[in-house]
Amino acid sequence: MYDLPEQFSAFGEARQKGFLTVKSVKEAGGMVAGVFCTFTPLEILDAAGFLPVSLCGMSDEVIPAAEAHLPRNLCPLIKSSYGFAVSQKCPYTYFADLIVGETTCDGKKKMYELLGKLKRTYILHLPQGEDPNALESWTKELRRFIAYLEDTFSLRITDEALREAAHMRNRERQKRMRLMELMKLDPPPMRGEQLASVLDGAGFLFEAASREAKLDSLAEEVSTQYVAGERPVSASDKRILVTGCPIGGVLKKAVGLIERSGGTAVCFENCSGIKAAWQMVDADAPDIVRAIAARYLEIGCAVMTPNAKRFALLERLVDEYRIDGVVEVELQFCTPYLIEAHPVREWARGRELPYLGLETDYSQSDAGQLSTRLEAFLERL
Repeated sequence: MYDLPEQFSAFGEARQKGFLTVKSVKEAGGMVAGVFCTFTPLEILDAAGFLPVSLCGMSDEVIPAAEAHLPRNLCPLIKSSYGFAVSQKCPYTYFADLIVGETTCDGKKKMYELLGKLKRTYILHLPQGEDPNALESWTKELRRFIAYLEDTFSLRITDEALREAAHMRNRERQKRMRLMELMKLDPPPMRGEQLASVLDGAGFLFEAASREAKLDSLAEEVSTQYVAGERPVSASDKRILVTGCPIGGVLKKAVGLIERSGGTAVCFENCSGIKAAWQMVDADAPDIVRAIAARYLEIGCAVMTPNAKRFALLERLVDEYRIDGVVEVELQFCTPYLIEAHPVREWARGRELPYLGLETDYSQSDAGQLSTRLEAFLERL
């Protein structure tokens, strides 16, 4: 083991200080947009002058408040997101001038109806399949969103501003990918839990240039220490690909257990990892709105039917990251991913890759059971 670069702590501090940063933005007359999903076109919000902020939704603390209005047999991510809003325990929701939702799953769609009674909420209608008209439909939807922002907030969103925002978001995605691609090294230069915490914390560094610089600087420092011979991870650790639902609310429970049981999560296919970072916007395309729409339709989410893009990405990642085993982390009652777990298991079997599926929620009640299963899985590897 060795001392990690001090810069790791900066990303955790950014999350802690994010509330105060957003408060100062509001006090200075700025506008804040709360977002939930990787399908939200950040370039449009950037070009409109909004500060996009990922809303709270990764804790079981507020789920009892949510269950006063929502059924218990509902995805914990949905209940937590609504619980933070209805209990007024999320400052980001409090400061938001607008919340942007999307029609990814039925649970979220219906939850947004209730959320709209608490806060101004706009719903993006996302095509959910490989329909030949999907790109045209999604492009029209993004134009409708632009018109809504212009009319509601008395502003103008130009193509030039959209292109500038696309270049900025592309740079950030490239820097996120650079950091994630360091995990191709054998042994990897950091733990997966550390990497995931950095990727999450970067979203709370709200100034774009600073965010890019810190991501670059951390990647450089990790690379330098690795070249100098520092090895924080044992070469005997098994290289695990983590796939499935968004894992922010179960990161320590799921990934932490993997990495205490003889494995290292070298690759996150999930929403906060590679799935929504590798695609770039063609910022020089003649129709920039269509180019933004095309980029977001490349995200291989389980709400898409069929979801060939996810399997194409998994196929690529297994080889690039030299994966020893696949762990699929699913949230209870997340129907799209729970159903898609079967074809993922079959795909892994076809690749002769060991596979383990975990279904969990935000509580700690199943931590012992998960630990036993992960230990047995990693021993088998």
